[in-house]
Amino acid sequence: MSLQKLRSIILIISFSLLCWGAGFWWGTHGIKIKDQGSKIKDRIQIINKAVPADKNIDFALFWQVWEKLEEKYLLKEKLDEKKMFYGAIQGLTASLGDPYTVFLPPSDNKQAKEDLNGAFEGVGIQLGYKDNKLIVIAPLKGSPAEAAGVKAGDLILHLKDKNKNIDEDTLGISLPDAVEKIRGSKGTTISLTLQREGEDKPFTAEISRDTIVVPSVEVDFLDAKEATLAHLKLTRFGDLTSQQWDEAIEKIVDQGSKMKGVILDVRGNPGGYLKGAVNLASEFLDKGIVVKQENYKGEIDSYSVNRKGRLLSLPLIVLIDKGSASASEILAGALQDNVRAKLVGAVTFGKGTIQETEDLGVGAGLHITTAKWLTPKGTWVDKVGLKPDFEVENDIKKPDEDKQLQKAIEILNNS
Repeated sequence: MSLQKLRSIILIISFSLLCWGAGFWWGTHGIKIKDQGSKIKDRIQIINKAVPADKNIDFALFWQVWEKLEEKYLLKEKLDEKKMFYGAIQGLTASLGDPYTVFLPPSDNKQAKEDLNGAFEGVGIQLGYKDNKLIVIAPLKGSPAEAAGVKAGDLILHLKDKNKNIDEDTLGISLPDAVEKIRGSKGTTISLTLQREGEDKPFTAEISRDTIVVPSVEVDFLDAKEATLAHLKLTRFGDLTSQQWDEAIEKIVDQGSKMKGVILDVRGNPGGYLKGAVNLASEFLDKGIVVKQENYKGEIDSYSVNRKGRLLSLPLIVLIDKGSASASEILAGALQDNVRAKLVGAVTFGKGTIQETEDLGVGAGLHITTAKWLTPKGTWVDKVGLKPDFEVENDIKKPDEDKQLQKAIEILNNS
């Protein structure tokens, strides 16, 4: 029997037992669990019939722990049955050791959708993991986090927020839990203890939360030798990206023959929809594979150029850094492998997996790692990242000096 099928059996049994043995209702008021006395013997009998004999699984242990907590736990007011139930499911996903496979209670699921919509209240940090440690993928431009000096690659060691009664280390924290704790109402403050690569001692950043509105795409124009360069900044792949992208591309097209080249900037872009990456890559490629996807069955699908692009011939440079992740790596990798663009900057984040999202009852959600993606040449960048053709590091002590952008301009001017 496959592991996937076994997991399904366990979930079905757990839901069945909750419905039958504990009094379980879904409704507009969430989850309600009513004690109907100990039925462990009956539950064991059901499990013995449902679970194959060769599988050493005793689900009665779950109910034993539940009942012992209800019976003996000192702080009875802490026994929130809804949180206990959600926590049990979160433990199921956490046991896989994959920080991107998570169960999202309704509030967390709502926040995840707000991220893709591009507006929320918080500090303006894109979060991820490096070696299972909470890390800043990138602070958002113009955000409170950026103003407080937070940088891409900073490890977040500790959270402190008096208003939320939070004072805890981040070791083992899930991504949704971290997002929930770091976000908060406009005007409130959170303290982050950060560890920066190359520095011996951690430091603390006090950040006042604000309303964060994140545009997906921006374009400005730079003077070049007797011509113009387009600096096209792509900060995320979200619900509004396609419309904003089209508006930006039209501005570039309207420049006509004055255009000498395009600098596509995906630095600090944490990714998003895979199909969005395919669509945007098709703006620059007339044909070819954009990305390959290997699913949990071992099947490999290829996604190719899906439309006629408007910038097929203009010289192109892609700016990348360690904050470029997921879909932005797909886009950059496709343009590099198809010899359409040179990559300038630093090695990217290295997130090579794909998550499938499912909406569940009462507003909850489930993110499952179902596949890995490969560049057109078959490279898996997970935990390794994409290597630039021209490696250029910006000096964090000189934030106004953008060496990576200047290198891109130099290459295009000499092309």
